[in-house]
Amino acid sequence: MPWSELKPMEQRLLFIADHLRQVDSVSALCEHYGISRKTGYKWIDRYESEGLTGLSERSRSRHGQERIAYPIRQAILQLRGHGGTELGPKKIQKRLAERFGEAEVPSRTTIYNILKAAGRIEPRHKRRRVTRCGTPLRSPREANGLWSADFKGQFLTADQRWCYPLTVMDHASRYLLGCKGLEGPKLRPTKAAFVRLFRAYGLPDRMRTDNGVPFASTGCSGLSQLSIWWLKLGIVPERIRPGHPEQNGRHERMHRTLKRATALPPAATLAAQQRRMDAFRRFYNEERPHEALSQSTPDSCYTASPREYPKRLPEMSYPSYMETYRVSTNGLLHRHNVVLYVGHLLRGELVGLEAIDEGRWHVHFGPMVIGGIDERHNHKGYLSLKVLPM
Repeated sequence: MPWSELKPMEQRLLFIADHLRQVDSVSALCEHYGISRKTGYKWIDRYESEGLTGLSERSRSRHGQERIAYPIRQAILQLRGHGGTELGPKKIQKRLAERFGEAEVPSRTTIYNILKAAGRIEPRHKRRRVTRCGTPLRSPREANGLWSADFKGQFLTADQRWCYPLTVMDHASRYLLGCKGLEGPKLRPTKAAFVRLFRAYGLPDRMRTDNGVPFASTGCSGLSQLSIWWLKLGIVPERIRPGHPEQNGRHERMHRTLKRATALPPAATLAAQQRRMDAFRRFYNEERPHEALSQSTPDSCYTASPREYPKRLPEMSYPSYMETYRVSTNGLLHRHNVVLYVGHLLRGELVGLEAIDEGRWHVHFGPMVIGGIDERHNHKGYLSLKVLPM
């Protein structure tokens, strides 16, 4: 059912109505209406934030800077502010609407360009990209074959404390294993939250996350201290492609429900916010039926993993056909007269080298191939670890 068969506004209303009645998944509805998932999620987000008015067609014409009235230009520069209290284009746009009316307000891009031309915006440093793990995404149908984990953004409770909800969900059963409000995405409290989950529910086979901290880093193959710990427990980390939250769509959909139920508005204190999230988790698991589960609840479909959390962290082991080396304290691997840098996060760990051709090797950390080396590119006794193509 492409958009062109009916008026665009009518199509959007039908699409949103089917989505609210949970007629089908977002992906299936997008296919039925002949639109991309990006377009479908755009109309859902606009409806959730603006209601029916958000579904109206918006002008696509660009606001050229040369057509912006001088008083509006001056107001943009004045509203920008100084000394660490600068407003961005989005907030400036709202203030302009209050002062001049909606019809006179330029686009955010035009506001940005005016500020940039006036030297009021500092150029951003390029963000270092996280190297993708060499593990393809999988969607097992058994409980504990895959867990997904994410931080649901951050917000301030009424007492001005930050809350970063860490959520962990079983992929197959949609069972919400944990929803813990932390004060930041730091390693120690995040790891402690996972220890509690592993002791309660056992170990999954794989863990899917995005590329943010503490799940990933800009080091070797994107490994972080948390994902290295997972690998030593026998859990293979998966990471979605940057900018593609749909690859963790089940988790993202749960997050929208969590936000509406617990954080609009936030609670008075972090402890009160946690009580809200605990109540939501019980409702989500035990009372709320799920269409993808044939209207069963996640609690009725989930069973704990038979893989128990070990009392002692095991060391990596490798097949006999691999050469094994322990990484030095400065992140180096010494093989014969060649030095290979594999990263300081792996210091003290055991890695395996698998010969795949004459002079060519794959470097393993547990079940994951973290890179490759080619002895033909030996530069004065030093080899660099190369990222392998996906």
